[in-house]
Amino acid sequence: MEDAVKRLKDAVINYEMETIADLAKKALKDGVDPLVAIEKGLAEGIKTVGERFGRGEIYLPELVMGAEAMKSALAVLEPAVPAGKHRSSAGKVLIGTVQDDIHEIGKNLVATMLSANGFEVVDLGVNVPSPDFVKKADEIKPSIIAMSALMTTTMPRMAEVIAPIKKKNKTVKALVGGAPVTDTYAKEIGADGYSGDASGAVDVAKKLVR
Repeated sequence: MEDAVKRLKDAVINYEMETIADLAKKALKDGVDPLVAIEKGLAEGIKTVGERFGRGEIYLPELVMGAEAMKSALAVLEPAVPAGKHRSSAGKVLIGTVQDDIHEIGKNLVATMLSANGFEVVDLGVNVPSPDFVKKADEIKPSIIAMSALMTTTMPRMAEVIAPIKKKNKTVKALVGGAPVTDTYAKEIGADGYSGDASGAVDVAKKLVR
């Protein structure tokens, strides 16, 4: 059992995108608890990858490959989790790329890393109009709303999302990121946190829900 879990962890660390889904299937066949496989295998693996990225030992392509490997295995393991059993949640995060912006690599990475660290993530995708963010936030009551913008022209869209959501829900925290975004800009638009990369976003998110 432990071997199968360790194998999954190593497969994420070694970016085994082609073979990891089969490893996950084999683990289930061998009777491994899917929750244990996710939390002690995949999540631990992606944490290691994230830490390496944070230390500058690997670069963005490797981080993306680790995240993709984890996603492939999650697609096998999550449906096998028995009804009523859930991964312990660090908090609910609503995430998306703002309207008129179709960049998704950074946003996808943040979503994967948050999920690996125990957050329940609802991903609205890219080019998300402000009313869609507001409507979904009303519906699911997230602890954090996370947004990315990769162009200076789409950065103001973040403020259009934050203001109405905070008006309705004083406790929700806003986390923003993306290449042109700065900590100063984040503060100007009323965001509670900013991160320039995926592993940093996880640290900020953890602080926001404490």
